[in-house]
Amino acid sequence: MPTNILRRAADQHRPQAKKAGGNTGPRIVVLTVGAASVRIELSDTVTADLIWQALPLYSTVETWGQSINFETPLEAGRDRTARLIASPGEIYFWVEEDRIVVPFGPTPISKSGECRLPSPANVIGRALDEVAVFKSAQPGMKVGLTAA
Repeated sequence: MPTNILRRAADQHRPQAKKAGGNTGPRIVVLTVGAASVRIELSDTVTADLIWQALPLYSTVETWGQSINFETPLEAGRDRTARLIASPGEIYFWVEEDRIVVPFGPTPISKSGECRLPSPANVIGRALDEVAVFKSAQPGMKVGLTAA
């Protein structure tokens, strides 16, 4: 079992940090890869809180079947939102690799009619725009995640 799961379990018993600026409204971020951008509403979870507090995030994109992912400097443990079968439009944090994953179709390990992630990943948000715009993403392209 990855050790960051154990660390996060202990952290979940601490009081959660307040959202930036005391804003209780929706937290909207923009994910940009090349010329394609998608707005994402972050969930109300500890992992999404970590991402919100770390913004802006910049990296390079990797592709895997019909999904993109990128490395972050964050560590989080698996939470009760974790899923192995993804829904296009949901945005995930892949705990074992500290990556954000955006699926928009089948991956190399998917069975017929599904979108399977490499391992259970935390749901961190929902896209407000069509994530299929990332079909044109190429490995190595710059990716940015910023507050809207």
